[in-house]
Order: sequence, then structure tokens, then C-alpha cells
Amino acid sequence: MRRLSDRFAEAAAACPDLAALATLLEHAARDLGYDYFALLEHSSLDPQYVPPAGPAGAGSLLRIDNYPPSWVAEILARGFAADDPVHLASRRASRGFAWSELDAWCALNHRHLQILERSRCHGVGPGFTVPAHVPGEPGASCSFAVADGAALPELGLATAELVGAHALAAARRLRPASPARPRPYLSRRERQCVRLVAMGKSDWEIAQILGLSTETARQYVKRARAAYDLLTRTQLAVHALRDSWVTFDEAIPPNG
Repeated sequence: MRRLSDRFAEAAAACPDLAALATLLEHAARDLGYDYFALLEHSSLDPQYVPPAGPAGAGSLLRIDNYPPSWVAEILARGFAADDPVHLASRRASRGFAWSELDAWCALNHRHLQILERSRCHGVGPGFTVPAHVPGEPGASCSFAVADGAALPELGLATAELVGAHALAAARRLRPASPARPRPYLSRRERQCVRLVAMGKSDWEIAQILGLSTETARQYVKRARAAYDLLTRTQLAVHALRDSWVTFDEAIPPNG
């Protein structure tokens, strides 16, 4: 297994493009005992995201996988990406994790469990994910999964983590240096909530100002964070300022 990760590292470093990396990663996944892989920047599954035109999607968000097309279509159609528990856990985890550990990284609710159940309906069983946290880069991960009904190959998890890390590094190398990325789409209500977040308002205060329920305000803020693949409100305020959703004066509380 150790030699497999070393061979993969050498081959990934020599890959000329993302298509070659996808083929290499699929073969490595099979050698490790997995049926599926997905290497992606999480925002690439936002239903509002449209890859730009150009050679090999130059400058676009990373996404290479061999998941069942029906499952990817449902993720996009039903907006599952914002609530995908694997992506949520990836934001918090500092190491590779089996999906059986998800509740250690995020409190699983009905929506999370529904997404996991729907993945099984499309034939995707237990999995293992390697998170990537690179300053200035979108949140990303490399996941491996077996077919529904199969057992996770526990003995090869350390090798899977090495392969995933090498694959993520190669993917970042193969994607051209990111040009200025278009800001993600935010609805009118989401923009209003982001401005109020930048002013230091709580979800309850946002709800009172906009005439919404607190839960509705919370969901708008949550969707805005998901569009940027961010974990905290402070990060959201910083990105909103950078992308001109909010002005510097708005971002300073009246008595700040």
C-alpha cells in the first residue's frame, strides 16, 4: 500500500492535465478497494455556478469524479451541496475521516441524513474524505466511496489519505493560476442579510429588520456562507467586503 501511494505521487506529479489525473485517480481508487472518487472544490456543486468557457475550463472550480451521473444531477437539482455533511465536516476536519465519523465533526440533522440516504439510493455507500485547507483557495476535498452494501476498506485508509493529498496537490498545480474569480451568486435577500451580518447583526436582529422569522434569516445567512464555502460569519463579512456586496462604511458598526 505504501508503494501504491509513492507510485501515485510520482504519476500525479507527471500528469499533463486534469483528464489524465482523473484517470489516474480512478485507477488508484480501484486499487484501494473503492468504486467511486470525487475531487472537487465544494462551490463547484452550487447550482448557480456555471463553469466559464475556455480550454479545459481554465480558471473554473475544480471537479473531477466518477459518481453516478444521476446522483450528481440530484445534488445540483435539489441544492444538496450547501448542506452536504461531508463538505461541512471537511471545513472542520484537520485530517482524513470516514463518513461513519461525520457526527464527530458536525451535528447531523434531518437534512444531512436525508442527503446520505439519497446517496445510497444512487448506489454510493460508505466513504472516506481527505479535506484540503489552503489559504486563499476555495474549500476542497478528495473523497473515496464504495458501492452501497460494501464495507469500507479500513486497512487502506492511511494510504487513501496520502493518495487524496497528492491528488489535491496535483489538481491545484494543473489548474491555471486562478484569475479574479467571479463573485458567487447571492439572491436579493441573501445580499440584504450579508450586509446586516457585516454590520454585526445577529440572526434575530436581521429577522426584525427585514420582517422575517429568525429561522428564515438564519437560512439566508447559511446559504450565503455556503455560496462562498465559508464556516464563520466573520469570513462571510470579509468576503462580502472584498466582493463589494457591502461597503466599508456599512461594515463598521455605528459605535465601532
